[in-house]
Amino acid sequence: MAPPKIVILTGAGISRESGLHTFRDADGIWARHRIEDVATPEAFARDPALVQGFYNARRAQLRDPSLRPNAAHEALAELEARWPADFLLVTQNVDDLHDRAGSKRLVHMHGELAKARCLHCAAVSHAPGDLTAETPCPACGRAGGMRPHVVWFGEMPLEMERIGAALEGCDLFVSIGTSGAVYPAAGFVREVRHRADTLELNLEPSEGSHLFDEARHGPATQLVPAFVREMLAKWG
Repeated sequence: MAPPKIVILTGAGISRESGLHTFRDADGIWARHRIEDVATPEAFARDPALVQGFYNARRAQLRDPSLRPNAAHEALAELEARWPADFLLVTQNVDDLHDRAGSKRLVHMHGELAKARCLHCAAVSHAPGDLTAETPCPACGRAGGMRPHVVWFGEMPLEMERIGAALEGCDLFVSIGTSGAVYPAAGFVREVRHRADTLELNLEPSEGSHLFDEARHGPATQLVPAFVREMLAKWG
């Protein structure tokens, strides 16, 4: 019997134990900021300085020397490295903790905070520091068009064709640390549930927890390494 083809979806809950705030908790980022003010194309057109300031603060968190991938990020990187079949890790997170942990077969469907995209030439550049209206594009040299390379509300997530193909061919879908409230990611389990095994690993039941074949609840740093050990013991 061949090992299953795997698609894993991760959300903010997997990075919370590394010290990053989630967006939807009672003390989360959206409790302190209106989406309409900082996370839409219209907000950027209306007040680019406010939006840049919001994301500059988020980006500063990534530069904190104490911020590191946790055991859940590291376990998923190990699973990918040792998995003998198709594997795709899809993250809704704009942080780079999966990358730092060593994940390669990885899609950042909501973009990457440490990158910027030029509105003039569409080039995507590495941008770990602050962005301002004066920041020039490394590709075309023009200033005034560098925006955070993140998917705002009302915009289409990235690499949806690649994600869709992986979902269509997968045998196992695992959702980790997600609220089940943000589409299209929240709909992935519905796409695969009748043709693939489905598993939720979350701190508490998500909004779509009832759609999964199995749900395990607790800290990601405990659940994810345990899941990876199970999979590698059977198939690795």
